[in-house]
Amino acid sequence: MRYIFVIIITYSLFIAGCKTKAAVETINEEVIPVKTISLQQDTVFQEINTSGQFSTDEESNLAFKSGGIISKVMVQEGDAIRKGQLLATLNLTEMNATVEQASLAYQKAKRDYERAGNLYRDSVATLEQMQNAKTAMDVARQQYTSAGFNQQYGEIRAVRNGYVLKKYLNEGQYAAAGTAVLQTNGAAERGWILKAGVSDCQWAAIKVGDAATVTTDAMPGTTIKGSVWKKSEGIDPISGTFNIQIKLSDLPKAGMASGLFGKALIRPSQKQLAWSLPYDALLDGDTESGYVFATNDNKTVQKVRVGISSIEKGHVIVSSGLENVKAVIISGSAYLNEGSRVMVTNH
Repeated sequence: MRYIFVIIITYSLFIAGCKTKAAVETINEEVIPVKTISLQQDTVFQEINTSGQFSTDEESNLAFKSGGIISKVMVQEGDAIRKGQLLATLNLTEMNATVEQASLAYQKAKRDYERAGNLYRDSVATLEQMQNAKTAMDVARQQYTSAGFNQQYGEIRAVRNGYVLKKYLNEGQYAAAGTAVLQTNGAAERGWILKAGVSDCQWAAIKVGDAATVTTDAMPGTTIKGSVWKKSEGIDPISGTFNIQIKLSDLPKAGMASGLFGKALIRPSQKQLAWSLPYDALLDGDTESGYVFATNDNKTVQKVRVGISSIEKGHVIVSSGLENVKAVIISGSAYLNEGSRVMVTNH
């Protein structure tokens, strides 16, 4: 009797297992209704959004030609400066001594040459001796000129009217030759610019002269017109982006400062090949890339990474990733996974 009972229990478990397996297979084989959009690459004008900092095209890092101890810095950050104004000086004790030594050496070499010339005319010195004295005098004169030149650049003077942006070193510090002591700008004498970074695809679409509009939180409600003035020919190794400069054409006379944050909308003059998709087709992503569900056989789906050029009202402009895709799913994506079975119900 017990043997018959065990057989019944085993058979019941086997039947239940088969039903569970069949139920799982039914779930896995569930067909999800979706709507798709057929893809057709077209030429569109892609507006490009970017951001950066305001600056002028006349920023300069000022330094001493020779190293030394800083005697005095006459300006502070934010000070207005005039062309030719003395901004900083080194302790010139050593330089003055070098100039004096060079001057004395030149005077001695000059006397030696004059003496050698007199002796040569009296047939006491040879031509070679007089020529050697002449060479020594010329060398001493050049050394004196070099020492005077270094002494002149023991001072830093403003190269144009403008403002002091940064002060890197103070009195008493050692300034190595060529090390920036002050950063100044040109007071926007030739205009303000917005320095911004763009991706490689955006860089390829942008041409010098393309129109742009710029905004900044420092001047709410103000839209500034501009145009692309320069674009870099190499990537910035720090940010990993390509740099562009937008020249501002109708900037207000007041309210601007170097380093302020700004946003720009660039309108490339040339059309680019791209796909325009409804915003609902885009899955998780950011301003440069995202994902969509795509299908080539209207039966199964794949998750595809795409490059985003811009996001417009209700549409996403996709610049890459859909080259080998026939249709993109625009409805029903929330129920899908990689490899899900679907049924297209566009009608």
